[in-house]
Amino acid sequence: MPLYTYKVVNSLGETEEGMREAVDEKLLLTALQSEGYIPIRIAPASAKAFLGLRLGGKKSKLSQKDLALFTGELAVLLESGLPLDKSLLVLMDLTEDNEALTKLISRVLEKVKGGSSLADALERRKSSTRKRGGIFTKFYLNMIRAGEAGGSLGEVLTRLSEYLERSQELKDTVSTALIYPAILLIMSLASLFVMLTFVVPQFTEMFESAGKALPISTQIVVGLAEWLQSYWWALAGGIVSVSAYMNFQLSDPVKKKVWDGRFLKLPLFGNILLNKETANISRTLGTLLGNGVSILVALVIVRETVDNQVLAAAIQDTEEQLKQGKHMSDALLEKGIFPKMAMQMIKMGEETGRLEEMLLRVATIYDKQLRVSIQRMLAFLEPVLIISLGLMIAGIIVSILLAILSVNDLAF
Repeated sequence: MPLYTYKVVNSLGETEEGMREAVDEKLLLTALQSEGYIPIRIAPASAKAFLGLRLGGKKSKLSQKDLALFTGELAVLLESGLPLDKSLLVLMDLTEDNEALTKLISRVLEKVKGGSSLADALERRKSSTRKRGGIFTKFYLNMIRAGEAGGSLGEVLTRLSEYLERSQELKDTVSTALIYPAILLIMSLASLFVMLTFVVPQFTEMFESAGKALPISTQIVVGLAEWLQSYWWALAGGIVSVSAYMNFQLSDPVKKKVWDGRFLKLPLFGNILLNKETANISRTLGTLLGNGVSILVALVIVRETVDNQVLAAAIQDTEEQLKQGKHMSDALLEKGIFPKMAMQMIKMGEETGRLEEMLLRVATIYDKQLRVSIQRMLAFLEPVLIISLGLMIAGIIVSILLAILSVNDLAF
């Protein structure tokens, strides 16, 4: 049977860890629970774990994965019946390998013992964590505040953990899908650069010594190769300049809104971006509404989580129209930006009083739509990049062969 490592909390609130053989993780989980333990972590044992060695070093910065870890494990501890201060104390021991997270939990625990709520304790750390990437967002804090007010903090943290997992899966789907086209594009450009700067110059001296006029295609290729050899730095400078210009444009809210509108209109990529934002907005709004946050406050929070300024402006206009008594779905539909199917589903949710459920369903549907859109984009980009690279390399080779035949007074 396979060997698993586990970490549990015993009846005294102390953490224990060890190894045990089991058919699978579910059976081990059931066995540990039947023995009175609260399982925190179960994982297949590795050779290093068997030898008792710790994996990895201490981390000094917080990340979104740290936030998901903190949220998920705190939810497990609270749902098992441990009080908040005891749960934080146990969690601090569980995350001892993560220096930044341990420090955060220690400071939060100190505030909680001093009488602060969890939301207030985390909010006091928000300014410093913002510098590390904004790990505690307004959405996160309001969710916790709503959970504390309703006496269901453990349940809310569980929902938050699920939300963070789905959001991370969404980000991973997009980033993973873009890796292959990016590598293909880089390799294509690198191949062309090598051919023009190292291969073509090998034939240049032979062409020059022949003293005969070269075909126009060969002259273009040789000229391009000579330019790259002499002015490669100009190309690098141009790339840096374009990057700096785009950073400048996107740092200005007004200019960013213009660019965001252009991004949404791009073929393939615009559809992917819209599906991603639709899923994110629907999930965030549905989660907030499900935890008792009013729709106006929820829209304000959602607007802050949206990076695309065009969509953020549409949500802001919707807030104003809601104050005037208009339905959210009608206000969003008038903008003509969001997918009509999503708006119709949201409208149905408003009319039947199941808005939260319908928003989460929209998020699930557009998660799937996003994956389909990415697959379509890849199905289009991969052959385009491969064929384009093949044609360019073939063009260079043919131009060199034409020149060689011309130099040797041969004809086809």
